[in-house]
Amino acid sequence: MSGPADRPDLHQWRVAGALLEAVDLVDHLLLVRNERHGGHTDWSTPGGVIDATDADVIAGLTREVEEETGLRVTAWEGPLYEVVAVAPDMRWEMRAHVYRAVAYEGEIVIADPDGIVVEAEFLPVARCLSLLAEGARWVHEPMADWMAERWGPDAARVYSYEVRGVARGALEVERTDPSTP
Repeated sequence: MSGPADRPDLHQWRVAGALLEAVDLVDHLLLVRNERHGGHTDWSTPGGVIDATDADVIAGLTREVEEETGLRVTAWEGPLYEVVAVAPDMRWEMRAHVYRAVAYEGEIVIADPDGIVVEAEFLPVARCLSLLAEGARWVHEPMADWMAERWGPDAARVYSYEVRGVARGALEVERTDPSTP
């Protein structure tokens, strides 16, 4: 798989995702429901595109989580894993760094300025896996691995995917990283 410098023809997305575990419920993680353009709905962890105006990835992730959920993360751990998805037919490459919230405060309030996040809820792990399985493989697979093994930043992983096609229902996704099981 080529890197960003090798593919200047692709739009580069720098993204971060947040793993927030419920403090008062065992094995519950925060997911958000996204209403995408064209009426498609999916679930993901909170997070999003890191803006050029963000001081760094952590600042951007903290901003995204607060905008989408109302929760203010005060301490982070990670990254726990990185996801690289290259979609040459759609002309984009996405790099996502996923961090675990160690401490956060506030109450869930949905006020996403982008209007994409319409719901946020701490859900049991089994329900998270079920909802995530309906979405993109590059979101579901790393998250399922982390939920099963719960590794820390000292064992961070990289997941790489190539996405072929342009129609959401007909995409071919191949895992390309060397550690593919």
